[in-house]
Amino acid sequence: MTTSERIPAAQYLRMSTDHQQYSLDNQSEAINKYAELHGFEIVCTYEDAAKSGVILKHRSGLQRLLADVVSGNRASYRAILVYDVSRWGRFQDADEPAHYEFLCKSAGVPIHYCAETFANDGSLPSLIMKALKRAMAGEYSRELGVKVLAGQKRLAFLGFKMGGVPGYGLRRMLVSPSKVPKQPLASGERKSIATDRVVLIPGPEIEVRWIKEIFRMFLVERRTVYGIARELNRKSVGRPDASKWDYLAVYHILSHPKYAGCNVFARSTAQLYTQPVKLPKTQWVLMPGAFEPVVDMDTFEKTQALLEARTITQSDEQVLNSLRALLAKEGKLSLQLIHDSPETPSPSTYRHRFGSLRRAYQLVGYGDPGQFRSLDVRHRTMVLRDQLIDRVVRTFPREISVIRRSGRWRSRLQTAGGTIVSVLIARSIRSWKNSIRWQVDPHSRERSSATLLARLTEDNERFLDFHVFSNIDPKRRFRLSLKDPWLRSGKKLPELDQLCVLLRRMGRT
Repeated sequence: MTTSERIPAAQYLRMSTDHQQYSLDNQSEAINKYAELHGFEIVCTYEDAAKSGVILKHRSGLQRLLADVVSGNRASYRAILVYDVSRWGRFQDADEPAHYEFLCKSAGVPIHYCAETFANDGSLPSLIMKALKRAMAGEYSRELGVKVLAGQKRLAFLGFKMGGVPGYGLRRMLVSPSKVPKQPLASGERKSIATDRVVLIPGPEIEVRWIKEIFRMFLVERRTVYGIARELNRKSVGRPDASKWDYLAVYHILSHPKYAGCNVFARSTAQLYTQPVKLPKTQWVLMPGAFEPVVDMDTFEKTQALLEARTITQSDEQVLNSLRALLAKEGKLSLQLIHDSPETPSPSTYRHRFGSLRRAYQLVGYGDPGQFRSLDVRHRTMVLRDQLIDRVVRTFPREISVIRRSGRWRSRLQTAGGTIVSVLIARSIRSWKNSIRWQVDPHSRERSSATLLARLTEDNERFLDFHVFSNIDPKRRFRLSLKDPWLRSGKKLPELDQLCVLLRRMGRT
């Protein structure tokens, strides 16, 4: 068969680690032999080197392939050659790789698995074998994850640190398997010998002194966690990343056993790129005396008792009584007053127990509807945002899906090619001389993403218009006028069903 008679094809290569069996060269060689035998000519290559096959978002090669195929902007290839089913992916949901394959097939670009014993021809035997192979590929990752976790737990019990940053006041030391010190590790440095291990050691003297001072302020002066953070910022106490001290930074120091010399592992789990889940203390891997302590164990245990006594042992009524006492003392309630009060539990306690701080206010008889107007508008805005996301997904059931997260993570949109689309709602506010402006709050993690911006009507009840941007440049909150020149940096969306068209024009699908 001459070159002109051969069918043009793209090859997709993926290697998670440098294993000889699945090296990119070996895959390419096998694919080329398959192409020679079956009348294909390789005209394009997509690859993901050292990428896990569990999720799509880290695989830029596969994302580009899907984007090219779905958009029709691909080269003239009419087939995709992959070494085997596992190279296409080890997705935990067997429907996910099937979905990506369907996108290619429906665009007229079938996938051929070159090293499999079955032909991907849609026959019943091939469908059964492919479904089985997909399930086996996902199960391999699950089994491997169990084995890796077991090995990590064993090393943690021996007192070795299992990755991660050391934390303020601590540093990493490279040691031999018998714990003979070799050298300190700077930020970003890693061990080069597989058998070497890492332990924690006290950091610079100035940081160690501040760690002890944090425990002293909490135990002796009975300061709140927020109060300690403010004091550290007031005294310009630096952190390695140059960020400000906040509640989480101080609470982490007060509550983490590593500052008492204990090695801790598996405080949370996030296996196979799932959302992190906190584990109960009974499931932690805890090894006392693994490191040189920064504070003694007696100080640490007293700190834990005081932390727990502040809220965990109190009933709901006791927690509300603390709020009533603060109201009686100050004559009002606010987020800042709660932060500043040593006798009052943190705002997160009230949100966790009663659903919201507003509900806690209502239970102690504080506030009227007017005081919560801004909260009501914010809540309505969130509802409209969810409705818009659902509307987009219904309009583009094949092209766009929603990534739903919980807690502090926001729902976002994702195109079939893997592009993340941020959704921002700009609510109207009355500003200077009673003029109308629209307030935009860019999300720090989404500024580089393609963005769908929806402005609300003057009463914040309905959508006024939609605009699409390749990204959002401003880092902080800003306001727009009705015909703001900034809007010209994007494209106005005449109808919502034109969203995918504009995203493709911007090269963001």
